[in-house]
Amino acid sequence: MVRGDYAFPFRVDPASGQAAQSAYAAHVEQMICQVLLTTPGERADLPTFGCGLRQLLFAPNSDALQATTQILVQQSLTTWLANQVQVQNVSVSGGPDGDNSQLVVEIRYVLVETQTLQTTQITVT
Repeated sequence: MVRGDYAFPFRVDPASGQAAQSAYAAHVEQMICQVLLTTPGERADLPTFGCGLRQLLFAPNSDALQATTQILVQQSLTTWLANQVQVQNVSVSGGPDGDNSQLVVEIRYVLVETQTLQTTQITVT
């Protein structure tokens, strides 16, 4: 049996009239995006939830910023999704062709439930 979970953002499937579902791997990727793109303090019921990647976009792009972002991403995913993923590697770079108005974060992780290696890339602009 293939596991499914609620899709994010939450929506109603027009065909069934029920909450839309997504495959397990896609659901975990959606949860990773939620953690990384939510700013701590943004959720009233979970004020420490999130990573706040968007805030880092306005700092000067440097090796120090990239190292800080790596640590922040790894800590946030370990705190909020340790029961879903085992983070293997986080790499951070500027945008393509040296575009410093973007942060590109690539996360390699193992899905705990299926023990499969996955890669997710998030570009913050």
